[in-house]
Amino acid sequence: MEPKNQTVSKSARSLPCQLGPQNRNKAFTLVELLVVIAIIGILIAMLLPAVQQVREAARRVTCGNNLRQLALATLNYESAHMKFPASWLPAGDPATGSVDGWSAQAQILPFLEQANLHSEIDFNISYNATPKINLGGNLVDLASARVETYLCPSEINDQVRVDSSTGEPIHYPLNYVVNLGEWFVFDPTTRETGAGSISVMRKQRIGSITDGTSNTLMFGEVKAYTPYFRNAAMAGDVTIPSDAMAVAGMGGDFKTSSGHTEWVDGRAHQTGMTSVFTPNTFVPYDDGSRIYDVDWTNQQEGKSLTARTYAAVTARSFHPGGVNTVRVDGSVHFVNDSISLDSWRALSTRNGGEVTID
Repeated sequence: MEPKNQTVSKSARSLPCQLGPQNRNKAFTLVELLVVIAIIGILIAMLLPAVQQVREAARRVTCGNNLRQLALATLNYESAHMKFPASWLPAGDPATGSVDGWSAQAQILPFLEQANLHSEIDFNISYNATPKINLGGNLVDLASARVETYLCPSEINDQVRVDSSTGEPIHYPLNYVVNLGEWFVFDPTTRETGAGSISVMRKQRIGSITDGTSNTLMFGEVKAYTPYFRNAAMAGDVTIPSDAMAVAGMGGDFKTSSGHTEWVDGRAHQTGMTSVFTPNTFVPYDDGSRIYDVDWTNQQEGKSLTARTYAAVTARSFHPGGVNTVRVDGSVHFVNDSISLDSWRALSTRNGGEVTID
């Protein structure tokens, strides 16, 4: 006869069998986990472009606000001085044939709440001769100061330019440049200037913009560290190129990556743009090792007493499909790459008398 303490009921004996399969069914198999991970990956892949589009839209809005601030600052400059700033303000006598010139961007600093930086500038001497300033506890070149309003948040090269031999910071780039007109910029012999809203040496009155302030560009976008040719010094009238493929063949000294890197410098390839080509037109130059997208300037302002400044400095941006611009009336417009060349050039002239359709 078995002891009573060893007696186990039928229901108790069957309990492990009832619980075991139920517990196992609550766990994920490896295949199920892999399926879930794959679904999550697909959802992330679908959502990422949308997130990027939202971020870019926000950056484009910020970019437009920067341009609006620049236009308002320039208009306030005009109210204070009765004229717009010059695109290139010589720091010395241009008759010497070798003189630097300050940019319009440097001249409007007080109207961008940058009065402290502006107070460090003596416009009678070159930015290359300006004493170093205290920036964040360090003595650095004034030209290396970062002015946030001059930079698009989509710019991928928002970084100081350094001296290749010493590694010291010397210049800071920019993305917003003045409208110099179609192609012709400056004749050092006659002092004639281009048809843009902002001119070399000459401080234009707002009344000179007879096409209307709402029909004339003031600032547009460019990319920092743009490659360019300069100082081909072709004599006389130089015909505007009709084909981007022909630009590199016009010659000059090639600079691989220093265009639009000097916000202090008023020369066309640094702080200006022209409307030779529509926005984001690819202007190729193949040096045998890579293909560059380039700008071209016949002659730097202030470096010759005879050679005229003609420039093919194209508006470019990292915004898909076009560039942000601001007109003389302060209105911001996103200009599509598909704009007709006639309309783009009409927007770049202050007194061409064209009917602007954009």
